Amino acid sequence: MKIEEAIKQLKESSKKRGFKQSFDLIVNITNVDLKKPENKFSKDIALPHGRGKEITVSIISDTVQGAITKKDLEALTGDAKKIKELINKNNFFLCEAPLMPLTGKVLGKYLGPRGKMPKLLPPGADPKPFIENAKKSVTVRLRDSPLIQTMLGTENMDDAQIKENAEKVIEDIKKSLPAKARIKSTFLKLTMSKPVKIS
Repeated sequence: MKIEEAIKQLKESSKKRGFKQSFDLIVNITNVDLKKPENKFSKDIALPHGRGKEITVSIISDTVQGAITKKDLEALTGDAKKIKELINKNNFFLCEAPLMPLTGKVLGKYLGPRGKMPKLLPPGADPKPFIENAKKSVTVRLRDSPLIQTMLGTENMDDAQIKENAEKVIEDIKKSLPAKARIKSTFLKLTMSKPVKIS
């Protein structure tokens, strides 16, 4: 089934829910040995039409107004409850280089497993373009299982926007795969629907 046909079918057959469902892409990878660290990857992909929902980005910096500062990080040390609250309410983190070591020490073990390790904010750079880019981005990861799943947008977005977002993600995954690895199968689904196979 073509991407546009799958999007249409999912929208038409989906029951109305009390929330805005996300479109998810599921990609099965074949011919990849994930015991080799060099075959694993994690990367951010900026979607052409964004994610269709509000994304929260926090900055870790001593120079940007309203950011999480060194003092804030030190106050969080060892407080698992507050750290989890901070991580749960943010989708992305941007961090200035001088605070990266402390961020890794205080938040690393919580951010790592969730794929939310901070992206570097260059010293003295205007954070606005970095925030805007992060808001449009999704993270794709090939780690312990030969399967990649990521969101493409929400059900209230135009079919054409979802299609272009899907094509962008599939293309970027292909470019990121190790030498002999291939995409075996690709599926599209809404949050509460069964997956539909796409060609």
